[in-house]
Amino acid sequence: MEFNYSEEQLALQDTLQRFISRDYDFDKRRAFSASPAGFSAAAWSQYAELGLLSLPFAEEFGGLGGSAVDIMLVMEQFGQGLLLEPYLSTVVTCGSLIQDSASDALKQRLLPQIAAGTLKLSLAAYEAAGRYDLSYVGCTAQQSGGSWRLSGRKTVVPDGASADFFLVSARGSGKTGDRDGISLFLVPRDAQGLTIAAYPTQSGARAADLLLENVTVTAADLIGAAGSALPIIERAVDRAIAALCAEAVGIINALNQATLSYLKTRKQFGVAIGTFQALKHKMADMLIAAEQSRSMAIIAAVNADSDNAAERHRAVSAAKAYIGQAGRLVGQHAVQMHGGMGVVDELIVSHYFKRLTMIDLSLGDADYHLASFSETLRPSSSAL
Repeated sequence: MEFNYSEEQLALQDTLQRFISRDYDFDKRRAFSASPAGFSAAAWSQYAELGLLSLPFAEEFGGLGGSAVDIMLVMEQFGQGLLLEPYLSTVVTCGSLIQDSASDALKQRLLPQIAAGTLKLSLAAYEAAGRYDLSYVGCTAQQSGGSWRLSGRKTVVPDGASADFFLVSARGSGKTGDRDGISLFLVPRDAQGLTIAAYPTQSGARAADLLLENVTVTAADLIGAAGSALPIIERAVDRAIAALCAEAVGIINALNQATLSYLKTRKQFGVAIGTFQALKHKMADMLIAAEQSRSMAIIAAVNADSDNAAERHRAVSAAKAYIGQAGRLVGQHAVQMHGGMGVVDELIVSHYFKRLTMIDLSLGDADYHLASFSETLRPSSSAL
């Protein structure tokens, strides 16, 4: 399949590359990561000015009407620059979920604020015992008149330390693990009964665990139909997985560039180590992995907006499984060929490798998605 960016997309790519080289070099990135927020508020405002925060939203809500392929372009550059801002959680995951399923009143209220950079959100859909299973929801939602009371725990909420609101999945009926009975609610971070335990992740970002103790929300805070939220959550997560795959491709390409440059300049026995046959073979494996990863990321992006849930999930699971394996290969080779310097904090290579590892573990690791993809290959009972 032939795939090329449009002139507008290439212009956006060039703008992002210039921004990263000018305002987001490695030393600045380390300073942003060490700050209390864990990212740059100035950069977030700049994203709003560039239109990145409104990119996937419809024009009626002040957006640019971009597609998952546009998001792929942005996230690839985020990977190249190791950007820390909560773009994936706020814009890609929660923003698309609100646009798809929230009431018109919530759309009019929230989407323009996201686009302006004044509102950040995060999806709180995972629980400790459920690992990557979105249907494993033990958090309860009890309806009382026109309001709901939420109680339970949510773990590893991405960018939870800075989110102004959380989209929290909770069960109003059925057993833990049932697909039906799950609802989704908008919960402000200052809600009474909500406790946020924030912590840094290995890649320098921030996450949080949530404890909800009789947190009261109104019917207006319900996203989608009560008891039927799992499909809309899965769709938002599939889009986020496709975006993560694009970010990983950006990191893989950056690692390849850094490693190739090192092989050309580092000398041993009076010659550049890039002339050694064994290292040439490793570099070739890394370049092949990069090209195949990009192809898989394109397939995921093209299918991310599909209304066919089975085809969409099959495409993103295939991409996540392959790119998780490819990222590990490229990261390990890059670290090994840099020698002892490959793991020091002062070299960006170690940070690339840590972010690739975090991407693999986010929203289902390679083993989880390989199993998920394999299930789609099994014949249905009706065909037997």
